Amino acid sequence: MIIIGNSKFSGRNVTISNNRVIIDGKDVTDNLPEQKTYNIQVDGNIDRIKCDACDKIIVTGEVGQIQTQSGDVECGNVKGSVSTMSGDVDCDSISGSVSTMSGDIKHRRR
Repeated sequence: MIIIGNSKFSGRNVTISNNRVIIDGKDVTDNLPEQKTYNIQVDGNIDRIKCDACDKIIVTGEVGQIQTQSGDVECGNVKGSVSTMSGDVDCDSISGSVSTMSGDIKHRRR
């Protein structure tokens, strides 16, 4: 389950770009309150999250890839990479690369 704002969705890929929210290729922006940035919470696994600006991204399960320009990232195992330009990254094991230009990186190998 994907929670953005207070709205619930299902899907495997989330993209937030130019104030549009796309889940698995479907624009769901009209189902959300208008705001500049969103919190994204995923209860379970997801393939990919990409967003211009998010306050925080939380994934309780595994994730393939997360990319954001700004915002903190907290997640379980990462099969691919995690990058944020401005934000902290706190994940379990990371198979790919992890980067932030302005923030802390914490990860726990299991």
